[in-house]
Amino acid sequence: MSAASRAPLRSNRTNRTAERSTERSTERSTERTADARARVRSRAARAAVGAAAAALLVSACSSGGTSGGGGQTGFITGSDGIATAKKGQRADAPELSGETVDGGQVDVADYKGKVVVLNVWGSWCPPCRAEAKNFEKVYQDVKDQGVQFVGINTRDTSTGPARAFEKDYGVTYPSLYDPAGRLMLRFEKGTLNPQAVPSTLIIDRDGKVAARTLQALSEEKLRKMLAPYLADDGKPEK
Repeated sequence: MSAASRAPLRSNRTNRTAERSTERSTERSTERTADARARVRSRAARAAVGAAAAALLVSACSSGGTSGGGGQTGFITGSDGIATAKKGQRADAPELSGETVDGGQVDVADYKGKVVVLNVWGSWCPPCRAEAKNFEKVYQDVKDQGVQFVGINTRDTSTGPARAFEKDYGVTYPSLYDPAGRLMLRFEKGTLNPQAVPSTLIIDRDGKVAARTLQALSEEKLRKMLAPYLADDGKPEK
């Protein structure tokens, strides 16, 4: 074959080689672009999750809170941050039962006829640590007056930290273990429902939610919140 006849073949091979090279380069460029986009999406997703978690912790663990009142809510909030509902306007407490931090079982409905002080807490929450000894002290003083304290431990990923918390602060009353906060979601919206950690609710002797606060409580403030219900016999107001 003459040089002249071989030239077109070489030219074709060169063109095909160049095409394949261009295709590979395009594929690599597309893959790099896809990888870059995936990394951006991943970083954005992680950032969104982080922001959501941060917002949750800010709203979930605070030393105070706000609550509505008036209108159709059936309760009012005092200047001390304690919201109360009159008899006849109190919502039923939802079904609150399950396994406790120490492996036992509790059903709040079993305490009907008693005043129940319900405290939502987490071992990771500084205000909860600040109020823990106050709750235990008041509990020891009033448990023989028809009063039962019950905790709801939430957002602790295992019972270990929660048990250590109870040991450190001498907590002797039971706490339901509710890591996902499902028990908190059982309260009806627009009622005296727990909206933060810590939250404290008073359930009257009829099993209805009578009071709520969304703040850490001193011993004095806890006693003040509980006092109106100690002598309450559960009969309707005249």
